[in-house]
Amino acid sequence: QVQLVESGGGLVQAGGSLRVSCAASGNTGRIYRMGWYREAPGKQREVVASAYSDGRTDYADSVKGRFTISRDNAAKTVDLQMNGLLPEDTAVYYCYADYYDTLKMSWGQGTQVTVSS
Repeated sequence: QVQLVESGGGLVQAGGSLRVSCAASGNTGRIYRMGWYREAPGKQREVVASAYSDGRTDYADSVKGRFTISRDNAAKTVDLQMNGLLPEDTAVYYCYADYYDTLKMSWGQGTQVTVSS
């Protein structure tokens, strides 16, 4: 079993930057992807960015060019640097991990990101 603990987030004005981080512990050798989803009030949870174990990355179209995901396999961490934040980026951000050998996913507890206009 893998545990994910997030840190970072907070309140920032539009155009500002924030960084959220996630540390994994437990049976991390089975992890395929790590990344971030977000859930805004009244909206479905959506994927923001993912980092594969081979170094590839994926981004939602809405954050391309503004967000950067970085994964450190040795440290078992994944960070999301968010620049040029917009009010519509306001959401609870959840770290996730999925695995090579199961469809199950692991989730962090979530961290609030609020962007004021």
